[in-house]
Amino acid sequence: MNGTDGLKAHVVVVGGGISGLAAAHRLVGSGARVTVLEATDRLGGKLEAGEIAGAPVDFGAESMLARRPEAVALARAVGLGDRLQPPSTATASLWNRGVLTPMPKGHVMGVPGDPAVLTEVLSGEGLARMEQDRDLPRTEVGDDMAIGEYVAARLGREVVDRLVEPLLGGVYAGDVYRTSMRAAVPTLYDAATSYDSLMEGVRELQRRAAANQQTGPVFMGIDGGIGTLPGAVAEAVRAGGGRILTETPVLALTRTQSHWLVRTDSGTIEADGVVLAAPAWSASALLADESPAAAVELSAVEYASMALVTMAFSRKDVDAVLPAGSGFLVPPVDGHTIKASTFSSRKWGWVSEHAPDLFVLRTSVGRYGEEEHLHRDDCDLVDVSLSDLGAATGLAAKPVETRVTRWIGGLPQYPVGHLSRVARIREAVAKLPGLRVCGAAYDGVGIPACVGSGQRAADEIAEEILATPTLVEGTADGAGQ
Repeated sequence: MNGTDGLKAHVVVVGGGISGLAAAHRLVGSGARVTVLEATDRLGGKLEAGEIAGAPVDFGAESMLARRPEAVALARAVGLGDRLQPPSTATASLWNRGVLTPMPKGHVMGVPGDPAVLTEVLSGEGLARMEQDRDLPRTEVGDDMAIGEYVAARLGREVVDRLVEPLLGGVYAGDVYRTSMRAAVPTLYDAATSYDSLMEGVRELQRRAAANQQTGPVFMGIDGGIGTLPGAVAEAVRAGGGRILTETPVLALTRTQSHWLVRTDSGTIEADGVVLAAPAWSASALLADESPAAAVELSAVEYASMALVTMAFSRKDVDAVLPAGSGFLVPPVDGHTIKASTFSSRKWGWVSEHAPDLFVLRTSVGRYGEEEHLHRDDCDLVDVSLSDLGAATGLAAKPVETRVTRWIGGLPQYPVGHLSRVARIREAVAKLPGLRVCGAAYDGVGIPACVGSGQRAADEIAEEILATPTLVEGTADGAGQ
C-alpha cells in the first residue's frame, strides 16, 4: 500500500476493542502505517480476562461461534491456535417455573419444529396453542418484524416467554418483542417469508443443516480466557509496525481536502484514512460535523447494560450440589433477578485445570429496560445471585471470592428496522473519503461478527487508499507516530 511518493498510507483506528484491533491487524498486513487510539486504559472492549482466587476467568464475553470463521482464524493468526478449546460440555438447563429441566433440543434459537420437544417446558395449553400453527394463514412479516411478535402470532406467547426470550434475549440482553427477526435470526426471517407454517419452516432449516453436515464444535474458547485475544492481536499489530495508544480519547474528526485530522487531548494526528470502531454514541458525536445524517442515525442506536457476578467456591462445597452441564438459563417471565448462570469450571476445561480445588461460576443480571439492578452495590448483586442460585439448585455454600463487572452500554440493541438504519449509516459514511465504521452496532454482537466488521472496514479503506495518490506524512502538534 505505497503511494506514488513511496510513503506508506497512514490509517488511524479509533477504538481498541476487538473490532478496532481486527481492523488494525488487517491494515498492518496490507502494508499500512497504523495508529490505534483507545480512550480507556485497556484494550479489548467487552473482552476482559483476569483471575479470581487465582483461577483464570473471563469477566466479559467467554466464547465465540466457531462455525463462523473470522474470530477463530484471527486467534490462529496471532499465535493462539494451540490454546483454542471447545466447551467441555454442551448440555445446559432451563430454570423454568421453579424447576431445572434439560434444555430442549431440536429448535432454532428457541423456535421448535415439533411441539414434542417442549413437553417439559410448556403447559398443556401452550402445547395445544403451538398446534394451531399448522392451520393458521401465513403471517405477513413485511420488510421486518420483531421475532417475539412473529413467534407469538404463530405458536403462542408461552413459547416466546419460556424459550425464545431466555435464549435470544441472553445474546442481546434485549427484549425479543422488540428485536428484529431479520437482524437477529435471518434464517428464521427467510423461513417466515417462504412457508405458511413456522414449524414447517423450522423443520426445513433443520433438514438443510443436517444435509450440510457441519462438523466440529459450535463454540470455541481460549485457554486463559477469550479476553486474552485482544492482547495477542495488539502484539501482532505492534510487531507489524503499528502503534497503539491507550488513554487517548479522540475529541474531533475533521476532513480537509486531502486527509483527516484526528484531534486528541495531546495533539492532532494526520491520517489518510480513519476506521471508526467506537460505540454508536461516540461515533455519532465524532461525525456530527462531517456527516450529520450518519450522526443522527447513530444517535438512535440504543444499548443495554448488564452485570456479571463471578464467584469462586471451594469445589468440595458445591460440585455435588450443582446440576450437570454448563449452567442454566432463566426465563425473565418468572421474575427472578439473574438471567443465566454459567458453571465455568464445568464449561471450560482450562478453568478446572488451572484451579482444580475451586469451582468458578458466574451469573448475569440486567437487560434492556432493567438497568435499575445495576445501581445496586456489589454486595447486593452477589447476595441476590446467591439467593437465586440457592432457589434453583439448592446451593448454600459461600464463595471464597467474588467480583462484579458492570458492562454499562455493553450491548447494542437490534430493534425492527435495524438493518435499514445500518444501511443508511453506511450510505452517509461512504460519502466521506477514507472513512469507515465498524463494531457491534452494525452487523452482529458476537465476536466473529465484530472481527468481520473490522476486517471489512479495513479492506474497504485499503482499497480506497490504494487508488488515492495523495498521502500524508507525520502529524500536527506533535501527537503522531
